[in-house]
Amino acid sequence: MNLPEGKKIYFASDNHLGAPTAEKSFPREQKFVKWLDEVKKDAGAIFLLGDLFDFWFEYKTVVPKGFTRTLGKLAEITDSGIPVYYFVGNHDLWMNGYFEEELNIPVYHKPKEFTFNDTTFFIGHGDGLGPGDKGYKRMKKVFTNPVAKWFFRWLHPDLGVKLAQYLSVKNKLISGDEDVTFLGEDNEWLVQYCKRKLESKHRDYFVFGHRHLPMEIQLNEQSQYINLGDWITHYTYGVFDGNELKLVNYDS
Repeated sequence: MNLPEGKKIYFASDNHLGAPTAEKSFPREQKFVKWLDEVKKDAGAIFLLGDLFDFWFEYKTVVPKGFTRTLGKLAEITDSGIPVYYFVGNHDLWMNGYFEEELNIPVYHKPKEFTFNDTTFFIGHGDGLGPGDKGYKRMKKVFTNPVAKWFFRWLHPDLGVKLAQYLSVKNKLISGDEDVTFLGEDNEWLVQYCKRKLESKHRDYFVFGHRHLPMEIQLNEQSQYINLGDWITHYTYGVFDGNELKLVNYDS
C-alpha cells in the first residue's frame, strides 16, 4: 500500500483504561481521545497495539461498561474511511467480534506484517514473544484455553468483570508490568525476538508495545525495533510519514 501525499500512519499502545479505577483513568482517556481527534486529520491508518483497556472480555451479548468516548471516536474515525487496526494485548486478548462488528476494526491475535511505501513493518503487542517470560507464557495458556474461557463466560458479568479487574490491577504477572526499566539491549527479550526474525527475513521496522517503555533500537543497518511506550506515564506514540518512523511524545 502506498500512502497518499501528506498522509501518515500512527501507532499507539498500552492505555490500560480503567486502571487503577475508571475515575482515575478518565483524564487519560480524555487525553487519548483528543489525540485521536487530532491525528485523524492526516491519518492514512491508525494501529492500536493492545491493552487499550486494563480488562476486556466479550460475552455473547455483553461487553464491559465504560470507555464510551474512546469507542465513539474510533467509530467516527472508521466511519470516515480511515482504517484502524487492533492487536490484542495480554489484558484484552478475549476479544471476539465486537470491534469487527460494531467498529469495523480488524482484530489480530498474532503479530502481522504490513508494507507501506515499500517499507515493511512487523507489528504486534509483544507479550509472550522471545526467550524467557515463562511464567506469563504459562498464564497465557490458561487464559486462552477454551475450557477456561467457557467457565469464565458462565460467571455473571458483574462477578466476572469485577474479579478480572481486581486481578488485572493487583497481579503484576498478569499485567506484564513487573519490570518497566530498560534491561539492556542484550537482555531485552523483544530485541532478541526481532533479531531472530531477521535471520529468516528482512523487515524495516519491528513495532511493539507491552513493555511500557519508549525504545528505538537499531537492530542492524537497515532494521529498527520500536517500542511505543504507554499512555500512563510516557504518552508516546509512533508516526510514519511515508519515509521514516519516529517516536513522539504527546504533551498537549
